[in-house]
Amino acid sequence: MSVIGITGGIASGKSTFCKALLKLRPGPFFDADECARALIDSDPSVRDVLSLYMPSAYRPDGTPDRAAIRARVFVDPKAKAKLEEILHPRIRVRWQAMASESRVNGEDFIVDIPLLFEARATSAFDCIVTVACCPDTQIQRAMQRGLSHAQVEQIMSSQWENAKKISSSDFVIWNDGSARMLEIQAAELSSRLAFPI
Repeated sequence: MSVIGITGGIASGKSTFCKALLKLRPGPFFDADECARALIDSDPSVRDVLSLYMPSAYRPDGTPDRAAIRARVFVDPKAKAKLEEILHPRIRVRWQAMASESRVNGEDFIVDIPLLFEARATSAFDCIVTVACCPDTQIQRAMQRGLSHAQVEQIMSSQWENAKKISSSDFVIWNDGSARMLEIQAAELSSRLAFPI
């Protein structure tokens, strides 16, 4: 079995690729972004700490204001570092517990973790896969999600560049093409994962 880290920049297609891979290799899966959202939504310890240094993080009704959080952390490096300091250890505890259970059960475990390299988590994975595409494609896709051009550039500048991620990965999935091309690459990776890396 392998603990497989899937990473890549914003709007590179990580989630779509993970879905394609999981169709071929069903098993335990962890989405770090989804975990971060859940922690911000409902973990009292996260809410308490985040509210102290970023009062605008939550609306009067108690729901998180994601736009306000995003606007703050991508222009203020200290705020971004503080948010990561709050979230990353909690996220890591969850996926590492699942990884340990998967090892005991002899199952592959796939982790969608955008900041795998930035969080210095490489040693926890048996295999690292970077999903990448050209910057123009990233910007277009991210803007289709409602972000402004400036916001996308801010986010991209806070993440490792593609070349740096690619040079540190075991496999690279290039995602400038069609959904079918992504499925073909998922099948190729799945076949390679059947053998020791």
